[in-house]
Amino acid sequence: MSRAQRLLELIQILREHRYPVSGETLATELGISLRTLYRDIATLQAQGADIRGEAGVGYVLQPGFMLPPLMFTEDEIEAIVLGSRWVADRADERLGASAASAIAKIASVLPPPLRREFDDSGLLIGPSTRIHGETIDPQPIRLSIRQQRKLLIHYTDQHESTSQRTIWPFALGYFDQCRILAAWCELRDGYRHFRTDRIHQIDVLDETYPRSRHVMLREWREYIRQRSPEITTDRD
Repeated sequence: MSRAQRLLELIQILREHRYPVSGETLATELGISLRTLYRDIATLQAQGADIRGEAGVGYVLQPGFMLPPLMFTEDEIEAIVLGSRWVADRADERLGASAASAIAKIASVLPPPLRREFDDSGLLIGPSTRIHGETIDPQPIRLSIRQQRKLLIHYTDQHESTSQRTIWPFALGYFDQCRILAAWCELRDGYRHFRTDRIHQIDVLDETYPRSRHVMLREWREYIRQRSPEITTDRD
């Protein structure tokens, strides 16, 4: 592996980790010495990569660093095309348009042979059942998740009981027949799941919630693991 390839591979490894990775782990994955890794980290930092950390602590790549287009394998191209087609067909209009935009950007920088594979992928998305009855725009939900802001929602549960909830949204699940918002509910003092087609009004509050959504997501996964398969939407 050339040094240029190794630097690209190092960036890719860092991109796959949201939390600091030890130098020993990175060096092992790349098959290089720890000293060489430290030199590579310094080189990338000098080129503008916002890599935070230090020896003995670990390294993490902050969002926003741009690289020249990377080479994709045929399997990676098929995965990108299939995923983008699913989002374009089943997500809301704005997210679907974003998927189409992203796939166009990727296609524009591929070399001709891979561009043909990209355009002519034989993996297709089957017909979907459109979500009916949803009256809200999911964009404010996605924004509140990114910004860790509280939401005030007006909600009708499966028993037709209406309530007003202040929630801390941290994940939005996309299914063929519905979308499920996972959040901490202040009313129930616990994790709850809300079908977006039962939300009648959303107000994004100025107040941010006091906990990291990344921590909440880990706790929620453990909550799901312990209660599955009984987990449903808001029964109480």
